Amino acid sequence: MMLLSGHASARTGLDRRAVRPRNGTGSTDLRTLRGRLLALVCCLAVLMVGLDSTALNVALPDMQHPLHTSVSGMQWVIDVYNLVVAALIILAGSAGDRIGRRRIFCLGLLLFGLGSALCALAATLQILIACRVVQALGGVMIAPVSLSVITHSFTDTAQRSRAIGMWSAAFGTGLAVGPLVGGALVAADSWRSIFWINVPIALSTLVLTRRFVPESRSSEVRRTDVLGQLLVVVLLGALTYAIIEAPRRGWSAPPILTCLAAAAVALVAFAVWERTCPQPLVDLHFFRSVPFTGSAVISVASFAALGGYLFVSTLYLQDVRGMSAFAAGLWMLPMPLMTVACAPVAGRLSGSQGPRLPLVLAGVAMASSGLLMVVCHGQDRAVSLCLAYALFGAGIGLVDVPATALAVAGMPRTRAGTASAITMAACRIGVVLGVAIFGAVLSLGLTHGLHPGPGGRLAFTAAFGQAEGPIWWIVTGCGAAVALLGLCVTGTWARATAHRSAVALDTAPAAGHTRT
Repeated sequence: MMLLSGHASARTGLDRRAVRPRNGTGSTDLRTLRGRLLALVCCLAVLMVGLDSTALNVALPDMQHPLHTSVSGMQWVIDVYNLVVAALIILAGSAGDRIGRRRIFCLGLLLFGLGSALCALAATLQILIACRVVQALGGVMIAPVSLSVITHSFTDTAQRSRAIGMWSAAFGTGLAVGPLVGGALVAADSWRSIFWINVPIALSTLVLTRRFVPESRSSEVRRTDVLGQLLVVVLLGALTYAIIEAPRRGWSAPPILTCLAAAAVALVAFAVWERTCPQPLVDLHFFRSVPFTGSAVISVASFAALGGYLFVSTLYLQDVRGMSAFAAGLWMLPMPLMTVACAPVAGRLSGSQGPRLPLVLAGVAMASSGLLMVVCHGQDRAVSLCLAYALFGAGIGLVDVPATALAVAGMPRTRAGTASAITMAACRIGVVLGVAIFGAVLSLGLTHGLHPGPGGRLAFTAAFGQAEGPIWWIVTGCGAAVALLGLCVTGTWARATAHRSAVALDTAPAAGHTRT
């Protein structure tokens, strides 16, 4: 669940250099009013994004009737946002370095606020999905660029670490209280209020940004890999469409086969192009490092489990157990609370013992949660359900920081930020695939609508119970994969490959930059 905050914690210890803002802005002192306001602006922005990330999940069942949608429609509401972020997060960071961090940050806030207002006004599912794209274009700029603003504004190492810690805490708090806030807003008004609440936050943050955040940009930036970026969009978009729509259209339907073929072609073309591009979007030398590749796979597996877990749990609590959105948010609260509580534990364990132990513990916790969900859904035990949520939240809290530390282990310092950004993108890709795959499995298993009449509730509950069984086994498998990879990619041989990859990255032509 800590899609970005854990990465921030990891990056705190990566770059001990003083990074000075450009354009004569000078250093910012966190002890001054201006410094505290700058940190507050960045924290407020990611708090808003964090709230939106988890609040919307509990509103999905309430959106179905007004929008006349099915499981696949709700998948698109969640996935289109994460799809845009996953595809563009690396580009967004480099755009801030090139064009100006404050300028991109302001644009992100404006688009996020505008997209939220449009989502609140959306009359149909198709309009809502389109408006979520606008919101995502803003969201993809806010998190990485706000972190970059902090990193480049506070040149003192201790102050920068403290500011990043505040940023991480704000994002984690938004994630933790999102289900409760979302449930309360739905109970008080409707699902549209979840979007409306973003508008005043975005506008006030925009005003404060214009007043208190200095402009800065890098004197050394990479060229934009336009073709590589387009291929990523085609790959992720076509694959996601095929997975979500296949249960409804059939895997042999021409649109599904066309999308699968397009995804395969885009993947091959991307691999070929990135090998020859002078300054690629993703330098494939990174994947010569077993720890880096393992970190990417761990991030995809763990956050795929997270995306699907939240999606299916929300439907179960409200459509099967008949809870209100607010009650569902209360029931799911152990998950984000344990995520926030375990993230600093993971940081301490990674710092003192390396990434292996927290990764193994994370995998075991997630796998245990999946097994418990099989048991508690079959026997309807409330205590087991809460324990399962807590275990899964602990697993996500434990996995994020060591996965990032593993990704940057042995990398040249000049490439640590890029390695971390790729891991962030892997997390978002995981969420996209998780919602798509888990929703597809659920759709295939259901034979009734998600809102059955009074006479069909028992049949629907039985169908849902059968349909969700494979989902929790997939969660168990994802947890087992995380634990196994934690053991396999942290040994001596793996570290040796990281060293060889670092040498290749240092000498590769792709490492060059363009002065602007």
